[in-house]
Amino acid sequence: MSSTELPFVPPANMLPKVAPVRVAEGERLRSVGLPGITLSVRSRPPAREGLPPALYVHGLGGSSQNWSALMEQLDDTVDGEAVDLPGFGDSPPPDDADYSITGHARAVIRFLDASARGPVHLVGNSLGGAVSTRVAAVRPDLVRTLTLVSPALPEIRVQRSAVPTGLLAVPGVAGLFTRFTKEWTAEQRVRGVTALCYGDPGRVTPEGFRHAVEEMDRRLQLPYFWDAMTRSARGLVNAYTLGGQHALWRQAERVLAPTLLVYGGRDQLVGFRMAQKAARAFRDSRLLTLPEAGHVAMMEYPETVAAAFRDLLKDTAASDGGAATSSTGSRSSTAGQGS
Repeated sequence: MSSTELPFVPPANMLPKVAPVRVAEGERLRSVGLPGITLSVRSRPPAREGLPPALYVHGLGGSSQNWSALMEQLDDTVDGEAVDLPGFGDSPPPDDADYSITGHARAVIRFLDASARGPVHLVGNSLGGAVSTRVAAVRPDLVRTLTLVSPALPEIRVQRSAVPTGLLAVPGVAGLFTRFTKEWTAEQRVRGVTALCYGDPGRVTPEGFRHAVEEMDRRLQLPYFWDAMTRSARGLVNAYTLGGQHALWRQAERVLAPTLLVYGGRDQLVGFRMAQKAARAFRDSRLLTLPEAGHVAMMEYPETVAAAFRDLLKDTAASDGGAATSSTGSRSSTAGQGS
């Protein structure tokens, strides 16, 4: 395949019938058609009218379901929506097969522009953290605050446990992996993902594990699943090599929105040592470190992340009202986690 040739991806009406995406009690799922993309959007009705809008952006291989626990915690604080990035969750591939960080950021911007809900409290995890950083840098008018959970920002020394994920970006590796793992069950795959992403896999409930297996089974039936994974991984690796104004760390420095950074001490994909660098890069930041958390703190410790998010909104509102709060520098805290 040449560098300009796009893979054939069947249109939505030609895709095989697969099981429907799970929608938790109290949630809604809708499809939003935009130029070049169709996005699936998950929402939970707010506890009352007039709450400020929030948008959640998932990581590589994830979906809007990754935010269900946090959305429920915050339904009395924000009017939240979670988007399935193109090619993930229940969103079909983008028409142009662009899975770069810029392509995903463009999808988020198109959705925010079309919904006219901005500026929003933007929340991103992993790949979604890199995407959200770019959105906040290039369209500050759309972002009121920024919350990043283990954002996938460039690291000089990548953790050994993160190397296999990065190798997905290498041409041919995904094909080899799929052939090597063709006999793996959905349950085996979920156990592997859980062990990689959670600080303590034991925190996953039997019900949560069953739902994850059902979702994995559904995704493996999609003809574009591995293409979306591979191209998004490649887009992330390519973003790490960009210099100048498009460099992610340079864009982090341009973010004007008050920023909450959440890092897990047991994260096997994003180095915990990057927490302090991120706190210095984002000009108006606060840092929450969770020693027992892994890569998806919002799923492991939703109550703790929700409390830090509420504090961010409270301080931002006080600053808007003229309270004497600092607009520069960073604050950090380490939270203990209970059951």
